[in-house]
Amino acid sequence: MKDKASLCAAMDAHGDLVYRLALCRLGSKSDAEDVYQEVFLRLFRDETVFRDEEHLKAWLIRVTVNCCTDLHRSAWFRRRVPLEEWTAAEQPVSEEYADLWNSVAALPQELRTVIYLHYVEGYNTDEIAGMVGCRPTTVRTRLHRARNRLKLELEEGTRYEASR
Repeated sequence: MKDKASLCAAMDAHGDLVYRLALCRLGSKSDAEDVYQEVFLRLFRDETVFRDEEHLKAWLIRVTVNCCTDLHRSAWFRRRVPLEEWTAAEQPVSEEYADLWNSVAALPQELRTVIYLHYVEGYNTDEIAGMVGCRPTTVRTRLHRARNRLKLELEEGTRYEASR
């Protein structure tokens, strides 16, 4: 992608997806904004010819996942103290599902990512496997584990509220 018009079109079409995925993986608004910028900078510099819009979308998701992983591996990220907490304003859905998304935010990164890609973005396990670089059975296992953890977490929260 060399021209600014096609970059702007990609940002308009898929910018929210990139930002939400980065926010879901990182849990920090400022880190998600950094990843957003890096992803679209890479797109601008990249020479890949995309077959269609889905190919571009899959490429953006893969690069977003890689950028988030790179940020987690950086020495700066490991040594810092987070200044912001996950807030309702940063969640990808309404307050109606706040408990659910707070529970999702508490999941380990690999479980959080597959939940987000499957339920929010609507990808199937084979597509997610290609995006995150693992086998489809691994994605299904992660989805199963994430669902079980979320079920336990939400049931405990319901029991706690009922006992009040």
